[in-house]
Amino acid sequence: MLSDGKKMKFRWLSIAATLLYSSAGLAHPHSWIDMKTYIHGTEQQITGFTMEWTFDAMTSAYMLDGEDMSPDHKAQTLKQVGDSVMHNMINEHYFTYFYNGEQPIKYKLAENGELTQNRTKLTLTFDLPLSKPQPLTKDSLKVLIFEPSYYVDMSWKKSKDVILDPELAAVCNAEMIEPNPTPEQMSYAMSLPPDADPDNALGQLFTQTVRLHCKPSS
Repeated sequence: MLSDGKKMKFRWLSIAATLLYSSAGLAHPHSWIDMKTYIHGTEQQITGFTMEWTFDAMTSAYMLDGEDMSPDHKAQTLKQVGDSVMHNMINEHYFTYFYNGEQPIKYKLAENGELTQNRTKLTLTFDLPLSKPQPLTKDSLKVLIFEPSYYVDMSWKKSKDVILDPELAAVCNAEMIEPNPTPEQMSYAMSLPPDADPDNALGQLFTQTVRLHCKPSS
């Protein structure tokens, strides 16, 4: 039988998000990811994304708990943990939702996944190409990145953390829209303990939205 700690670590790997128990506070979220998102494309279309996700220090330590991080094995350990995370995110759509209006836009499998360590924090980077290029529209394209249960807070700290390719930036700008949950929704999230059954409607209420406003070239 798995210990409580091993169960929590398995849960993290199974949804490819960080599910870290914290006795310091019982409210959701319990783990934090600071994001940078690079949007790739041209003056006519979007082709994909590059993600850079940095985990908070406590979550990073938890992810490596029990792993061999000695100098001789560090690179292999980071590769193995990173590969596991990338594999398990497939069924979670990489926590990334790209829409044209209300129509979801599909991706290929992510590429070039890499987990690195800088001091006390881990950073996961990967490329997420679209299944086919998405033509630019005036203002119907939007991107959301969130973990559905809001156990993990995934956020851009500032608007410049969303970076457009130069050709794309010549015809588009990215508007960051902050979430606006009601007081009741905030109280509900704050009341949830770490071992609560996931409420997969919660994450979207607390997620930012990036909306693209474009003037496609003819």
